[in-house]
Amino acid sequence: MTDRKDVMSNSRRRFIQTASVAGAGGALFAAGGLDPLIARAMAQEAGRSEKPLKAAFSNAGLQATWCAQGKQAAEFWGKLFNVEVTWFDGELSAPKQRKAIDNMAEQTWDFVAIQAFGIGTLTDPVNRMIEAGIPVIDLDTLIAPLEEIKVHSFLAPDNEFMGASVTQALVNAMGGEGKIVMTQGALGHTGAQGRAAGFKAVIEKFPNIEVLDEQPADWDVTKASRIWDSLLTKHDKIDAAFFHNDDMALAAYNVMKARGRTDILIGGVDAMPPAVEAVLDGRMFATVRNPSCRIHGGAVVAGVAAVVAGEKTGEGIPKHVITDGPVVTKDNAAGMLWMQDHFLI
Repeated sequence: MTDRKDVMSNSRRRFIQTASVAGAGGALFAAGGLDPLIARAMAQEAGRSEKPLKAAFSNAGLQATWCAQGKQAAEFWGKLFNVEVTWFDGELSAPKQRKAIDNMAEQTWDFVAIQAFGIGTLTDPVNRMIEAGIPVIDLDTLIAPLEEIKVHSFLAPDNEFMGASVTQALVNAMGGEGKIVMTQGALGHTGAQGRAAGFKAVIEKFPNIEVLDEQPADWDVTKASRIWDSLLTKHDKIDAAFFHNDDMALAAYNVMKARGRTDILIGGVDAMPPAVEAVLDGRMFATVRNPSCRIHGGAVVAGVAAVVAGEKTGEGIPKHVITDGPVVTKDNAAGMLWMQDHFLI
């Protein structure tokens, strides 16, 4: 049977090749690609750059599936908009990402997009790029408070909404009482901070719910597994668990399964395909989409618009763009998978 990923990869390649073809019959010219006149018309119509642009991207760490999908999305949209994307992996480490961004800042780029592993860790090299006239798009978590840094725009979901919506779904299933755990991401990550705030805003309304643990696992599945092995030994009863991302949730589920504790309701964030499948088959109770494709692909569009059309912060693009995705249910799961296959959300 043909692998689903191979089918989608072939589909995307065909889409890239034909996305902007116009004219009689929509014909492609052999080997040489599009008719130059058609390509020029496409660039004018869609804002695509006629000359290749160079962009540098970095996110927290490609070990995280959300980050890996973001890289794929940036490269996909880069091909559509004639942008060569160079990646600087954060490796889920603030010092390692700082070294990578220092390297990035020594080079010349048409635009840059960065998700910081922790707030305030990249401010100096990012300011050097901004001062050099390079548009810097902030992704998902703050590089620094927006009033303190002149990024081109900040593309991010409402993390407090995401944390609150999944926590509320868990609380409803618990009947408003019982014992719950929150396993956090990296404490310096503003997305994690927002998810924790959303969790706490819901829990404080339910005095009969006891929070057993709030340890951070720093997005690390090995650390999350270790934490949960200890928690299951310490606590005979845990009714629900909220995880700041689905990778940690699914890693903890494997520990729960090995210990015969699959009665725990699990909620996560990101709604990556493995988590959507887990909601469908009952291993996870709920997740919410943090739209990696929309954020990373949107950064490509924002960068091209800044360079090609001269779009300015606050004039063409807001300083902060909300990129929310929905809570995933069995009703919308199939459509969510399709949109992710095509890097739309």
